[in-house]
Amino acid sequence: MKVLIIEDEPAISQSIKDYFKPNGVQCESAATTRDALDKIGMYEYDCILLDLMLPDGDGFEVLKELKRLNKTEGVIIISAKENLETRIEGFNLGADDYLTKPFHLSELLVRMQALIRRKNFNGSNIITFNEISVDLLGKSVTVNNIKLDITKKEIDLLLYLIGNQNKVLSKSAIAEHLSGDMADMLDNHDFVYAHIKNLKKKLTSAGTGDYIKTVYGLGYKWQDE
Repeated sequence: MKVLIIEDEPAISQSIKDYFKPNGVQCESAATTRDALDKIGMYEYDCILLDLMLPDGDGFEVLKELKRLNKTEGVIIISAKENLETRIEGFNLGADDYLTKPFHLSELLVRMQALIRRKNFNGSNIITFNEISVDLLGKSVTVNNIKLDITKKEIDLLLYLIGNQNKVLSKSAIAEHLSGDMADMLDNHDFVYAHIKNLKKKLTSAGTGDYIKTVYGLGYKWQDE
């Protein structure tokens, strides 16, 4: 999962990152409205955590821009504002959930995971594709009920491919999903080929169909045979 934290308090932003990292969540951050708008214009996220009170504007501007761009990221507002009018405005502008500060990080994580499951996988904790099963909570993959030796990065890649079935995903899109805005700093995306190759080998060696297709000159796609 890749998450954008839009929060101007460094301590809060860092505490979320520290708590989410061991849970397999990749976090990026933005401390201003301008920075947030730049990031959502360039990148895609599974979820956005949005503070409403930012130094150069408010979070509602971000919600309006997401709506204008027809973005599908799930949005959880995290705010000290707890009046009904603010909540209603946030939901009317497209927010999916609202959590009032201070909050428990464990609750934030659970809400975020539930939101992503609802949006991407119909609310299920177990993602099944033919003979493949991915346990989102257990962070494991089985093929015909046999557990694979697989890395967290490979699970992330597998979910990204399955979640975008039949769509061609460019190397840059996959690189961005796996590495976030760090992808812009890399000279090439050879690591994408390596991850694709390793994942494909592990799956087919375990007896799966050849679902990962190379679309020459464009990228890769997940397709049922």
